[in-house]
Amino acid sequence: MYRYIALVFLSLHSLVVWADAPVETARLTLEGEPLFEFRTRVGSVPPADRVRLITARLDKLLNDPLVDLNSISVQEEQDIGWKIMAGENLLLVITPADAKADNRPGKLIAASIAFRIKEIAEADRKAKSPRELLIHSLYALLYTLAVILLLVAIRYLHRRLVKTIEVWQGTVIRSVHIKTLEVLPAERISRILCWLLGALRLVLTVGLLYIYVPLVLRLFPWTAQLSPILLGYVADPLRQIWNGFVAFIPNLFFIAINILVTRYVLKFIRLFFTEIEKGNLHFSGFYPEWGEPTYQMVRILAIAFSIVIIFPYIPGSSSAAFQGVSVFLGLIVSLGSSSAISNLIAGLVLTYTRSFRIGDRVRIADTVGDVVEKTLLVTRIATVKNVEISIPNSLVLGCHIINYNTSAQTKGLILHTEVTIGYDAPWRKVHELLLKAALRSKGILHEPAPFILQKSLDDSYVRYELNAYTRQANSMAGVYSSLHENIQDAFNEAGVEIMSPAYSAIRDGNTVTIPEENRPVGYKAPAFRTTEI
Repeated sequence: MYRYIALVFLSLHSLVVWADAPVETARLTLEGEPLFEFRTRVGSVPPADRVRLITARLDKLLNDPLVDLNSISVQEEQDIGWKIMAGENLLLVITPADAKADNRPGKLIAASIAFRIKEIAEADRKAKSPRELLIHSLYALLYTLAVILLLVAIRYLHRRLVKTIEVWQGTVIRSVHIKTLEVLPAERISRILCWLLGALRLVLTVGLLYIYVPLVLRLFPWTAQLSPILLGYVADPLRQIWNGFVAFIPNLFFIAINILVTRYVLKFIRLFFTEIEKGNLHFSGFYPEWGEPTYQMVRILAIAFSIVIIFPYIPGSSSAAFQGVSVFLGLIVSLGSSSAISNLIAGLVLTYTRSFRIGDRVRIADTVGDVVEKTLLVTRIATVKNVEISIPNSLVLGCHIINYNTSAQTKGLILHTEVTIGYDAPWRKVHELLLKAALRSKGILHEPAPFILQKSLDDSYVRYELNAYTRQANSMAGVYSSLHENIQDAFNEAGVEIMSPAYSAIRDGNTVTIPEENRPVGYKAPAFRTTEI
């Protein structure tokens, strides 16, 4: 019993496999013209082998001029089907299975095939007749002469145009200038035009020959089949490009609308952040100087999102070649932009930590100057000597940053300078003179008031530090210069000598170091004195 069940199961499995198997087909053609498509076997012979055998018989028929084409007929045999005969020679058989697969009466199929064979064979014999061959040879000769004349004309025109360009050089054809800079010399423009003419001549020559060869091949029956093949080498790609373009039109509308929407969204976002930057819109914790960099980030994200949406609608985006090129380009960009990405991230960190703003006087490592430009990649600083220095943001973030403007407009920036005065000068007098000099100086605030610190008591002098407030952080060099000038004037006016940090003199025989205009009236340098011990 189990044996019968297994046999039934195997039979059912065979039926399912046979039903799911793809149908074998083979098309029969004669001189490139389709005759019939076979879908069934004859015994163990598949459709492809049937077509190969029938094609060999039909070729023999075409190549034998002694066969009477009127003898082509259809004979019906009950067990076999419908035979198509050429006299006593069998050409092919249409079986009942063929008729059933084609869903037409077998007799009608056989009669149609026989008529087409006779028609194609007659046309083939007519094309190979001496009269037709002579006419077609004359046509080929005319085509050849026409092509030769056209090639000569193209060559003649090319030479004339090249000579005309050479004559026009310097007159009609002139150099291209932007103010005093010569962008394109006349000689180079002439060479470019000559090269374009040469390229045009080559294209016309190749195109003319490409049309000529298939036309001549088409005139003769032995080469007529090569003509559509040669034309197809260009026509098929052009047809595919055109069909692809037509199929791409709906996607093109989608891409255009997506780009249009993205553009106007970016305009709205730009307007929003511009108002924040101008101070017309206020949000708690969001500073105006964050407007521009935040807009740039949102802009990049919006464009990236738009590209992600558009990408599947680009022609060929799903092909393996396109994906491979995309991966390759992405790898190159990722490897080549590692430093740019680090600078970009550093620029964002500097922006949102508000380390400095445009116009601030800063010190970054050994560079001191005013910030003139701050981008996501570099920071540009103009030094006090009018030298502009560009520093990558990754280096800026890795250094300590001193911002002199942070407290200058609120508490005031403290400028400090040191002076060393001998022990013979009363310290209260020194304090008075330093404060007097500070209040005289340009850019020094009276409130908060300057103050003095005595830094140290050294071996030969006392070290005093003058501290004074200013709001002019960007003019520190000028303020320091004014402060030092007034310190010298104040001490000289008071008759206090600044003889440190190192000064060597024999005091009882040398002139004092005070400037001449600040010395007492009638002052004379004392004589050298000695004392007996």
